[in-house]
Amino acid sequence: MAEPLLEARGLRKAFGAVQACDDVELEVAAGELRAVIGPNGAGKTTLISLLAGELAPDAGAIRFQGQDVTAMPAPARAQAGLARSYQITSLFPRFTALQNAVLAVQAKGGHAFRFWRPAMREAELREPALAALARVGLAERADVPVAALAHGEQRQLEIALALATRPKLVLLDEPTAGMSREETQEMVRLLEGLKGELTIVLIEHDMDAVFALAERITVLVYGRPIATGTPTEIRADRAVRAAYLGEETG
Repeated sequence: MAEPLLEARGLRKAFGAVQACDDVELEVAAGELRAVIGPNGAGKTTLISLLAGELAPDAGAIRFQGQDVTAMPAPARAQAGLARSYQITSLFPRFTALQNAVLAVQAKGGHAFRFWRPAMREAELREPALAALARVGLAERADVPVAALAHGEQRQLEIALALATRPKLVLLDEPTAGMSREETQEMVRLLEGLKGELTIVLIEHDMDAVFALAERITVLVYGRPIATGTPTEIRADRAVRAAYLGEETG
């Protein structure tokens, strides 16, 4: 069996008396789209932050591409090919979509940050940035300031910024948060098109999106995984229904 692209063993993280992650075990294969679900306060965003290197675990280990990255800071993990998006948009609203994408390419390439006129003329920065925008359907919106983009377009742009860094794995934290039904359907189509091309760990509250996209699902409750399986297995799991899905559907 091939080694997992991403592996977490015994991850623990507490904030005071609250155990946000409690002995979390996770294996994600290359090319897999894995969803992590659970009720509010289950520790999903804490887990993503631990995997991204933005939080240090109290215990446990994280391996990425066969390398122990537990002590590796977030920028180094990003350079190694691990990108993430955020539950709340983290874009530069006064910059255009293309300028935001160019920033992402600069950061990945280790370029010194330069003012826009010279940077925006450089093909090595513009071309991958434009390609990332095209990949998410924003090619025609490249010169539009972020503040003028619709909310769904801003979420698409966040995916483009992750793609612009040419990652091997993307951690997506609530990519459909705040979206209309039509915008959510567009995001699902976008992520469906990335399946197999990228490895994705997806945190999402929209169960229709989760069951449409995920190959496997891990369910967290009070920071601890209570089940991992295919969508069919998770739907049929009594403990999951009692702890979470019943809450959503009842």
